[in-house]
Amino acid sequence: MRLVGIGFSALALVGLIACSKVPDTVKIGVAQPLSGPLAALGKDMLEGVQLAVKEINASGVAVDGKTVRFQIVAVDDQSSPGVGAQVARHLVDEGVVAVIGHLNSGVSIEAAPIYAARNIPQLAISTQPKYTQLGFPTTLRLVASDAIQGRAMGTYAATTLSESACAVVDDSTSYGKALADLAEKSLNAHGRTVALRRSFDDKTTEFGALVKELKTRSVETIVTTLADFQVVALVQQLADAQLTNIKIVGGDTLKTNKLLAQKLPLEVFATSPVLEPREFYRGAKFVEAFNTAYGHAPVYGSHYAYDAMYLLSNAVHRANSVDGKVLTTKLRQLDYMAPVTNVMKFGPDGEQLYGSVGVYRPRGGRWEPLMSSDRW
Repeated sequence: MRLVGIGFSALALVGLIACSKVPDTVKIGVAQPLSGPLAALGKDMLEGVQLAVKEINASGVAVDGKTVRFQIVAVDDQSSPGVGAQVARHLVDEGVVAVIGHLNSGVSIEAAPIYAARNIPQLAISTQPKYTQLGFPTTLRLVASDAIQGRAMGTYAATTLSESACAVVDDSTSYGKALADLAEKSLNAHGRTVALRRSFDDKTTEFGALVKELKTRSVETIVTTLADFQVVALVQQLADAQLTNIKIVGGDTLKTNKLLAQKLPLEVFATSPVLEPREFYRGAKFVEAFNTAYGHAPVYGSHYAYDAMYLLSNAVHRANSVDGKVLTTKLRQLDYMAPVTNVMKFGPDGEQLYGSVGVYRPRGGRWEPLMSSDRW
């Protein structure tokens, strides 16, 4: 009888092991633009995740009593909402337990219902407020939203650069107009007069009529969401009109190498919710590891993607599960000491509670950080 009992127990144990819901390999989706004009940014995000996975797998992560390995399933969303939806469905079919994606807000918004339907947490660097306003428990933001960036643009212009009239100029895109609206609201809240509000399409480089209006209305500061090449053209036309006293404050579309390559005759400032690694205490260590791994420095948000992967690993370990609902709940509970960006914590709405927006100016061939805050 005793032998039978032992045999039954052994068979039961084997059965339990066979029924374990934790796979040996845990798949993480990385959905970013890996081709097209934003490929460098998307590749940077992917490389951040790859570096984290290599380190995490080397150290080992235990889930439900066994060591698991993380595997990346990378897809190219081409910065297209339509393609984003397609690759989201592919990731679902691949059995990923979470997705670090996407870069573009429009793509993240299009893909979000697909992930939510399968309870797959989505950690996006996208900044448009609508992303979390969709109301899905799975939509989580890694950085500050445009609501904070818009306030940063308006507040910095109002309290640091201008005591009189301002102009607000956007590029007519849904992203640019929404961000400009938020900046204008912030300027008004600080008692600054918005003497001029204009919209141009996102290809315009001829601003002669605008320059005349700026001169007539004695504008001191332009708050804009125009792209870098448009601001380069505007700056030259302002200089030609001898309006080099005007200051320009833009969004993260200005914080590019194109501006750094210019000899600017007037002051230009850029805001961004993606702070640079060197602004964090442990950033230098990350940059060194990144350089060693890839032979070049980070170019965008790889440190946020790196931290997001560590956050996911920690959540899987603490949840003792890869079930989507359980993992999403755990991600929303964690107040995580992130390896590079210090802390990551999602609010009830999925917003990043510690997301800051920085202000930068071009100096000495780089974007010099002037200040950052999460309480603009």
